[in-house]
Amino acid sequence: MESSTGAHASVSNANQKTLRVLEVALLNERFTDIVTETGLPKSTVHRILASLIEEGFLSGDAERGYHGGSRFMALAGRVLSRVDISRIAAPVVDQLVAEVDCTVHVGTLSGDEMVYVIRTDSSKPYRMRSRVGLAIPLHSTGMGKAVMAFWPDDRIASYASRTGLPARTDSTITDLGRLRDALADVRERGYALDLGENEPGTVCVSAPISDHTGEVSHGLSVSSIALEHPGQSIEEFAPQAVAAANEISRLLGGTR
Repeated sequence: MESSTGAHASVSNANQKTLRVLEVALLNERFTDIVTETGLPKSTVHRILASLIEEGFLSGDAERGYHGGSRFMALAGRVLSRVDISRIAAPVVDQLVAEVDCTVHVGTLSGDEMVYVIRTDSSKPYRMRSRVGLAIPLHSTGMGKAVMAFWPDDRIASYASRTGLPARTDSTITDLGRLRDALADVRERGYALDLGENEPGTVCVSAPISDHTGEVSHGLSVSSIALEHPGQSIEEFAPQAVAAANEISRLLGGTR
């Protein structure tokens, strides 16, 4: 007679195989690709796929390919409708603030602006003028540039034409050519800087956050005052900002 431990291990192994086949099938429609990616025997893959189709988690067949079934899509829709980035990102932001002792923001793209959805302060006596719900321009802010860096050139040009790239300070980028160059730098290094471009005396380093669609739709910034972090010294927090943004992306189902 099989021991309870052995039976539990057998069930656990079967569950792992089923979840693996489901995951791979949602990303690779062809039966041969699913077999290759999972490394499981064809007969096992075929049996698991049949079970997943019967339960509504997958739809399709070996000839037409596989995709999410009605039950899976209904569950996914319910989960995505309840996604609250403020709740999801809060623990990551709290940990980042403890590491860098600077104010940390998370913002979401809304039209031609970024809107703050999180602001968590450091232990320092000064406070940023930002607030949750405040909308800020894209081209003059670190978070905005972190998002725009992943736009195609025609979308960047359209933004520039539509808004006119208004100056917020003497340091704001107001020329399309310079903006393109700045965004190319962001793509290359993986983070953006705001050195007094949106508000005099305020600096930040920002990183992009992607959502479950793979789109960069949010940004995270580590902010301080220029008196404490003169020049580009805020850049020292770039690795922590990028790591935190990547973790939030992971929690959102993103790919960064």
